[in-house]
Amino acid sequence: MSRAEVRASVSLASIFSLRMLGLFLVLPVFAVHAHSLPGGDSDTLVGIALGIYGLAQAFGQIPYGIASDRYGRKRIIVIGLLLFALGSFVAAAAHSVLWLLIGRALQGSGAISAAITAFIADSTREEHRTKAMAMVGASIGVTFAVSMVASPLLYNSIGMGGIFGLTGILSLIAIAVVVWVVPAAPMVAARRVSLSEVLRHAELLRLNFGVFTLHLTQVAMFMVVPAALVQLAGIPLGEHWKIYLPVVLASFVLMLPPIFVAEKYGRMKPVFLGAIGLMLLVQLGFWAVLSHPLAQVWMLVALLFLFFVAFNILEAAQPSLVSRIAPPAAKGAALGVYNTLQALGLSCGGAFGGWLKQNVGNSAVFLLSAVLTLTWLIIAANMKNLPRRAAQAAGATA
Repeated sequence: MSRAEVRASVSLASIFSLRMLGLFLVLPVFAVHAHSLPGGDSDTLVGIALGIYGLAQAFGQIPYGIASDRYGRKRIIVIGLLLFALGSFVAAAAHSVLWLLIGRALQGSGAISAAITAFIADSTREEHRTKAMAMVGASIGVTFAVSMVASPLLYNSIGMGGIFGLTGILSLIAIAVVVWVVPAAPMVAARRVSLSEVLRHAELLRLNFGVFTLHLTQVAMFMVVPAALVQLAGIPLGEHWKIYLPVVLASFVLMLPPIFVAEKYGRMKPVFLGAIGLMLLVQLGFWAVLSHPLAQVWMLVALLFLFFVAFNILEAAQPSLVSRIAPPAAKGAALGVYNTLQALGLSCGGAFGGWLKQNVGNSAVFLLSAVLTLTWLIIAANMKNLPRRAAQAAGATA
């Protein structure tokens, strides 16, 4: 990667991580705090206040992506970060669950994931794009683990209002990074593409189904795994980061060689299908282990490790593939649709996972995930294998 590509990738990944740090810090303590406010006696209202962020994100990704195609990435990212900061400060000052809900909705209205990933695509060559996307994934994974440790400590020292205020400040810092650190992306001169053309694109449809399945599986799985760790190992919930952090970090190390092979030799399709196949085996493994009376905690840890290896490969590869396949003038729109399906997958994973766990049992959660992943594998089997850009250029020259 060139110096400009590294600068763009690292600075944009830092914007993601600053913003996600503010979000992740809230999650472990949100419900406890909300129940102490007027209106907090309603579990439904508290749940809506927690989930409204994702819903607002789902509705905002496509408009933000399209706007970033037409008016420029930086401008749209700054607007989104300003809305996120405003929502954070509203939530920091909230004295009831209703105002907390309004603040969370404002936070979610700053739906800039599509614009940022499109910006990364604009700023990197195709043969390095998956590595750039992997930087974003790594920053999010590390931020999540750090947040699980820091959140209870911050809540005890500065309270929930302080955490939301810190979230707003981090968002303003991210704006400064966008304006003064992120290099300008090259302008793309191409014909304007309609949203309907993006929605009908067969290769993009495969990837959109994939990201929906991937994140539904992720959330559904974590409806079961934390309780299983408590049961099998007696590890308190507050100490689960001691498992997640080393597993996530080790998985990032192991996911890099397949990504390098895929990009260097134009072998993205076999690597991609292999990661989906590994995800399928992991879901079947969880189903078998948790159905067995002699299950051991090391089995869960091994499966978690393999899950994150597959997850990280797919999480880095898919947005890179979307940016390569999408029409040049519609990268933001295509990534907006992609991120919308991602948000819907997260939402459905919680809903379906929770319902199946309560009404059918833990095994049903992993069987649902396995069936969806198998369907994804069948759909993805017919995808085109995109050669690396250098190979395409050489072919054109010849």
